[in-house]
Parts: sequence; C-alpha cells; structure tokens
Amino acid sequence: MDPPEGFVAASGNRDNDEATLPIFNVERVQLQFSISSDFVAAQVANNVIIIALSTGRILRIDLDNPADIDDIDLPKKSSEIGVIRRLFLDPTSSHLLISTTLGENFYLHTQSRQPKTLSRLKGVSIESVAWNPSLPTASTREILVGTLDGNIYEIFIEPSTEFYRREEKYLKAVYKAAGPITGLWIDAIPHKPELRRVLVSTHGALLHFAGRIGRHGHEGGGSIFTKLFDTEEPTVFDGPSRSGAAFSSLVISADALDTPGLDVSSPEPTFGWLSTIGVLHGKLLTSPANQDLGSKVFSDATLLKAAQLVTARASAGGRKSSQQAEISVQSIAMSQWHILLLIEGRVIVAQTLDNKIVYNQVVLEPGQVALGLVADHKKNTFWLFTSQQIFEIVITDEDRDVWKIMLEQQRFDSALIYARTARQKDAVATASGDHLITKGQYLDAASVYGKSSKPFEEVALQFIEHDEQDALRNYLLVKLSVLKQTSVMQRIMVASWLVELFMSKLNSLDDTITTKAELTETMNAAESEEQLSAIRAEFQNFVDRYKSDLDRRTTYDIISSHGREEELLYYASVVNDHDYVLSYWVQRERWSESLNVLKRQSNPDTFYKYSSVLMGHVATELVEILMRQSNIEPRSLIPALLHYNSGAQNQAIRYLLFAINQNHSTDAAVHNTLISIYASHQSGDESALLNYLESQSLQQERLYDADFALRLCIEHKRVQSCVHIYSSMGQYLEAVELALKHDEIDLASMIADRPEDNPALRKKLWLAVARKVISQSDGIKTAIDFLKRCELLRIEDLIPFFPDFVIIDDFKEEICAALEEYSRHIDGLKQEMEESSQTAANIKTDIAALDHRYAIVEPGERCYVCRFPLLSRQFFVFPCQHAFHSDCLGKKVMEQAGAGKGRRIKDLQTEVSRGLSGGSKREKAVQDLDNLIAASCILCSEFAIRQIDDPFVLPADDAEEWAL
Repeated sequence: MDPPEGFVAASGNRDNDEATLPIFNVERVQLQFSISSDFVAAQVANNVIIIALSTGRILRIDLDNPADIDDIDLPKKSSEIGVIRRLFLDPTSSHLLISTTLGENFYLHTQSRQPKTLSRLKGVSIESVAWNPSLPTASTREILVGTLDGNIYEIFIEPSTEFYRREEKYLKAVYKAAGPITGLWIDAIPHKPELRRVLVSTHGALLHFAGRIGRHGHEGGGSIFTKLFDTEEPTVFDGPSRSGAAFSSLVISADALDTPGLDVSSPEPTFGWLSTIGVLHGKLLTSPANQDLGSKVFSDATLLKAAQLVTARASAGGRKSSQQAEISVQSIAMSQWHILLLIEGRVIVAQTLDNKIVYNQVVLEPGQVALGLVADHKKNTFWLFTSQQIFEIVITDEDRDVWKIMLEQQRFDSALIYARTARQKDAVATASGDHLITKGQYLDAASVYGKSSKPFEEVALQFIEHDEQDALRNYLLVKLSVLKQTSVMQRIMVASWLVELFMSKLNSLDDTITTKAELTETMNAAESEEQLSAIRAEFQNFVDRYKSDLDRRTTYDIISSHGREEELLYYASVVNDHDYVLSYWVQRERWSESLNVLKRQSNPDTFYKYSSVLMGHVATELVEILMRQSNIEPRSLIPALLHYNSGAQNQAIRYLLFAINQNHSTDAAVHNTLISIYASHQSGDESALLNYLESQSLQQERLYDADFALRLCIEHKRVQSCVHIYSSMGQYLEAVELALKHDEIDLASMIADRPEDNPALRKKLWLAVARKVISQSDGIKTAIDFLKRCELLRIEDLIPFFPDFVIIDDFKEEICAALEEYSRHIDGLKQEMEESSQTAANIKTDIAALDHRYAIVEPGERCYVCRFPLLSRQFFVFPCQHAFHSDCLGKKVMEQAGAGKGRRIKDLQTEVSRGLSGGSKREKAVQDLDNLIAASCILCSEFAIRQIDDPFVLPADDAEEWAL
C-alpha cells in the first residue's frame, strides 16, 4: 500500500448535466493505493471513510483531502483481540468505536491516531450504537450501545491523554431486550429539550420509547436514560418470530440536501426496519409529544413486503429459491425518498412514497463478499463495500419524480411544492383543479385553475354552466395575477369582466338586504350585510392593485350601468380622476362633497375649472381652500371672481386682497380686477377703494393700470378715487378741476398743495381754487380769508376774480399790505445791486495784483518731469512751487489734451518757434500758448486726477526695481 498516492471518489467525475442522468448509478471507486489485505468492516461519515483491514489496521481517508491517509494500528495484535468485526462512526466523524470478534472494544477520536481500549466494555459484542443528537462535541456525551446478548448500555466516553485514566466515564445497563439489539437511534423532540425518543430494533420487534430523561449537575455525572427506560412503556411493532440467523437492521434516512428552486423546510427523517417480512418505513414524527407518539409513528408507517423484493429479484434474473418468501438481504440504507437494499449481489432501490422498485442492478460478481451498504448522513452519499472493492451509489436529482408520485396519490399541495418546472406545476394545478371540481369545491378549484394552463374559455364556461359566479370571480382574479404585463388586451378584458362580476354580486347582495330575502339556502340577510362589506373591500383591493389594467371609460360605463355610486367614486379617486369626482358632485349640487374632494387636490387646473360654479354657492368655503393653495395663479381665477355676485362680505375682494397683501402678487390684472370690483360695488362708500389706492401710492411702482382705473372710477362716479388717480399720475390740474367740478373745495385745496417743488403750478392750482371759492362766496371777507391759506397768492392775483362793482374798502387793508410788501422787496433788490458792484470792484483789484506775483527758484532745483536742472532752459513755476521746463510741461499737457486743444497747441508752437508773426501778434500767440500749457499744475490740478488710471510701472520700465 502506498498512502501518498491517495484516493479518488467516484463522484468526482460525475456529469454535471443532471437532467440526462439516471437517478441511481453504481460506480466503482478507483483506489489509488495497493491493498495488502481484505477489508473486514467500513464506515463513512461527514466525507470521511474508515476501512478496517483483516490485519487489524485501520485506514482513515478524508475525501476532501484524499491524498492524506491515516494508517492506524490497534494497540494489540489480532491474535490477542481477534479480527475487527464492526465499526461505528458518529455522523460528524468525530468518534469511532471498534469492536472485534473476541469482544475487545476500542475508541478512536478524529484528532488521534491511537485507539484507546474500552475496558468496561471488555467481552461485549457491540451490534449497534445510538449517538447523542447533541454532537459534535469533544466527548461522545451520553450514547447507547446495543449488544449481541440483548443488553443496552449507556456510556459516556471522553478522550483523555492521561495513561491511567479510563476513556469511559461511566457504563450502565439501562435495558434488556429479547434477542440481539440490531439497531438503535436517539433523537430530540423539537422545542422539548427534556424529551428524547429512542428506537430499538431486534430480530422480531421494533420498540419506540419517548419520554423524559434524567438530569445531573454536570455532564457525565450519571445515567440520563435510566429514567426513560424505567418509567416509559415502549410502543412495540411485532414482527414474525424468526431465528436470529435472519438479517435485521434499523436505519435512518440521510439528511436532506438543499435543492435549488424548492422552498421546502427540513423534512422529518424517515426510519426503515428490515425484518423477515420486509421493510417497515415511515416518518419519525415529532407530534404529539406524548405517549401516543409511538403509535402515531407506527400507524403512519408503510411496509415494503418481502414478497415484492423477491419478485423484483426474480424478474431481474436472480436466483429462485424453494421458498420465494425468503430473501437474503445483506444490507440496507435509506435516503430521503428511497430504500436501498443489497440482495444477493444486487442493489435494489424502492421508493418510500409508493414502494415501487425503481432500480435493480447486479453489482457484485459471484463469490464477492459484501461488507454492506453505508450511508453518509451529513453529505447524503451512499457506499457499498466488499472485501476488496468500494462502490459509490451516485444519486442524482433524487426528488425529480417526487411530484409525479404525489400527484398520483392526489397529494396536490405537496406535489406542487416539489414540482420544479412550469410544465410540472401546470400539470399539478390542472389535475388538482379537476379533482376539486369533481368534489364540488369550486372556489378552491378556481384558485388552482388560475395558475394552470387549462384553456381559459373551458374553465370559464365550466363555472358559468354551474352558475358559480364567486368561483368565476376568484378564477379571474388569480388568472389576472399571473398574466404577463405585456398581454395588455387580455389583462384589460379580464379586469373589465371582473368589474362586471363585482357589480353584479354587490347588487345581488343589496337586493337581498333590501327585501330581507334569503340569498341562498344557507345565507340570510344579516349574513348578506357581512358579505356585502367583504365583497366591497375585495373590490376596493382589486381596484387598488389592478387600476392600471382598467380602461377608464369602460369601467365608468360598467359601474354606472349598475348604479353603484360608491364604487364609481372610489374607482375615480384611486385612478386620481378627481375631475370626474368633482364633476359628479357638482352636477348633483352636492357642494359639501365637492369641497371635500377639492381640499385634497393640488392641480391648479381643477381649481380654475370649478371655481366659477363654486363661487356662486359656497364662496366663503372656496376662498378658504384657495387661500391654502400656494401654486394657484390668481389671474386664472379672475373670471370666477368677476362672475361672483357679492353679498354682505365680498369673498372675491377677500381673496384678491389676500393675493396682493399676503402673496405679494404683482400681476396688473389682479390689481385691476380688485379696482373694478371696488368701483362697481353698489355701495357709494369709496373708503375701501381709496385705502387700496393710497397703499399703492406708497409702493415704488404702481401695479395697476391707471388709465383703466380712471375710466372705471369716472364711469361709476368715484370722484375721490378719480382725483387720487389724477394726482398719482402727476395731473394735478385735472385733479383740481374734477374736484371743483363736483364742489369738493377741501379736496381741491389738498391737491393744490401737493406740487411743492413747482411753485408756479401750485399757484396756478390755488388760483383755480380761489376762482371757485370767490364765485361761490357772498362776501369779500370769505375770499380774503381763503387768501391766507396759500402764501403764494396776492391780492392782485385775486382782484380779476372779483365782480366789476365791488367796494374797495372791503379789502383796503390787504391792498395796503401788498404795496408795502412790494416796497420792501424793491429796497432789498437795491441793496443786492450795491453789494454786487462792490464785489466786482474787489475782483478787479485782485486781478491787478496777480500781475505782480513772483516765486523764488533755488539754483539746484530740477524739473519735476525730466529731473534736469530747471534753469537750463525756459520753465514755468506754479504757486504750489512745482516747476517744469516749458517743453516738458507741453508734452505732458499734449498727452491728456483732446484733439482740438492738441491741434491748437501745435499750431501756436509752430507759429512762435518759426517766427511766422511778429510784434503784438506774436505776443498774443505766446500769451495764448502759455494760457493753454500753464493753465494749471499737472501734479496738483484736475490734470493729475485724470491720470489716476495710469499704472505706476509702465511696460518700458524695469519691473525688478519695484521688487520688495
């Protein structure tokens, strides 16, 4: 044997295309090492294979790392302890029990390579082991061991590195059966930690124990199963009384693997008890969790009769025996859905659901010694060992046909769970629906038919023929839920039909309630009311879910034809057709309902459309709603506001004032509408209009159309408002004339005082007012008193307005006062003339003194432009002590001079320098040139201010000189 060569499992070469593979296939494992002796026992758990050789050696192979093989020797020679007869490996491959032909027993932990002798089990022939369901743990915890003499022991094995310490913490006999213990199993009852179930099998009986176990302060402190076996009576399934020579075994199904596409919770494990009459198999139920559990398990179990196995062997060409009922079953194993049997070199597989044989194949050649079938419960793999070979029973897609069997057994719900493809699910649904129809369960059939592909018209006609409207409605609902979204027309038709069915049902229930008649033999009027609410709620849920599949016009027509007002409005609300709902209530003059709908709207067009009619009936409430909307344009509401016939409180004015004062509307149309309503109001009071106009006068910009407002005020004879508008337009004369035309003297006087910055206009206005006052007054004294209201008016201004025949004594004092005022004014003018003459004389004296001014120039002083000595050539000195050469000053002035001034300077320079003129003419040219150039200092005067934009550093300058 060459361990480094390793081991390759047959499943490693498995084809990935499971759909084309048979469910069962026996494949020979190719061993990658030589065999020096025969196999005598084998076990597989958690992808670990344990093989015992006739020489007493043990091979431990991890299939996840098959090249690394543990080669383990027993602590004693085979001649002393006998040949290994049985191996017992826990499901996690952590703990291994080894039993020999001479009654020696050993324990091997997965992390150890040295088996330890179990001295307390010396002389005991172990036939079966029940592992603790709490594994994996470092110790075995409490396990049960069944022996050849019928005893069941409870043992607690804990690995120890101390030489003198025993591996088993305790050993206690807990039960004695009649005959060898061929099988043991322990499992826990879910949610009942204090309960355990124990299965015990012998050659002639299967015992089921269920009850409480004992408790101790710490693990390994004592037996926990003694209480169970002492207090509980087992439920017994008796088999035929046969000799111990017949093979008997108890097996439990392997753990189910997760299957893609199936939403199935972990199924309950199944058991199989092999006896001479066949295989008793069933589910290990966990309820009821009492003494009746065993009876329930056995009553639900099924027997795979031995005769059926004999027939299967014979039909496949097997050896016929003299007694056909006798079979030689060499080994048994169970998967989730199948029983695997080894019979005379054949592997026979039967389904647990119906006991049918699905696989029957010769595997072993004549003369080959089979060790038996072994199942890996964790990895759900199955193996067949002979004395020199290993076979793997490859199971591919084991549950692919489960749905068919359940369908044949009319277990439709379970069949639907295990159906994978759409075709399989459809077949289950169709068959289930047909079955329910035959039983008269139309509502249930409708739900199933809806998920099948059975022709739509066939199913619909079937329900119609049986007058099952509720079932038809249920079928259409399910069918609509599975129809593709791309099938637009089909979805619309089905949805529309459903609306018709809902309306018919609702009307039928209403009629029953109204007439207090009985709808059916089993339903009275009170029950009809409950069903009416249920159907109405179902319809509302239907509309909420499938509103996109309903054609509005068709749905409105259907519901309206049945007169279902509540459902009609509900549908319109769900599809957000608020316009329809509003129109419905408005047409029926249900103003309260109309406003309730309007409150929930946000679309401005809806408010614009219905504001006219609502303003005429519920103006106050409508304005309240409008004032809460922030996205409404008041301009669009103007027709409704103008159409509104105001009562005691004009709601149109209220809304317009809100839009102007609160929302700060600047729309001229809104302001003009407010003026129009104010001006056309039946009341003669102009205070509200005037208040508005005065508030607008305080604004920076007038927001209304003054011409429009003026026409309206004139049309409706709003004099004060007209005068205010004229005044705001600056047309004071027209304002005064209008006020005087309507004998509003005080108003005219107020307007006449407004143009304070235009005394001439103000005087003109006051003269107009004075004319009106004098024409209406009976005495001169009234006119004279009016004269005192404006300081611009003089008596001479008013004289033309008096009658031709008037006594001068009445206003003699005023005339004298006016003459005295003129005299004082003339004296003041004379004094001003004298002061002006004196000022002119002083100016002439100052000018003459300027000709004698001088400045002192130091010898080293330089020109402020070229920085050369100033005295080197002609120069100018200014009073500010700045001095420049005449040519330097001329250049600077030329740079800033305009085109005309520059040309004039050049002409004068040419004339002076070339001597083109002489005498007084030349002196005149020199004087003009000096005046142009030396008018002001270029560093102190306006000339310097104009140079503020010039940069300090010119492009021609060295920028580095300015560096810091």
